[in-house]
Amino acid sequence: MALKLTLKPHEKLIIGGAVIINGSARSDLIVENNVPILRGKDIMSLNGADSPCKKIYFVIQMMYVDEKNIAEHHKTYWELVKDIVEAAPSTKPMFQVISNDILQGKFYQALKAARKLIDYEQEVINHVRNTDRLV
Repeated sequence: MALKLTLKPHEKLIIGGAVIINGSARSDLIVENNVPILRGKDIMSLNGADSPCKKIYFVIQMMYVDEKNIAEHHKTYWELVKDIVEAAPSTKPMFQVISNDILQGKFYQALKAARKLIDYEQEVINHVRNTDRLV
């Protein structure tokens, strides 16, 4: 089944590892085979991975679009998970969901779950900041 994407002007996307940027006009793109696709709003740059949980998201993104180096991405993922769960044990249930998706090859679903992890990370940071202000 084909996937039709309507791209906004200058919208960026990744299709199977290739970074594509739309021109100045709105356009339609039809993808007829099964290939990893990430739209601009779902793409994180290496520079954007500026927190532990954002690094998790980035490495899952790399698993999704850079299949030839998946073993190295897996190794990085598990090292990051170990460090984060050790520092914040409350993240363990979230990592169980994400890791299960990864082990099943459901990288897009793992990315969606990693977005929730990033939100949770921000909540924890905000809570710590607010607590520090009270002291």
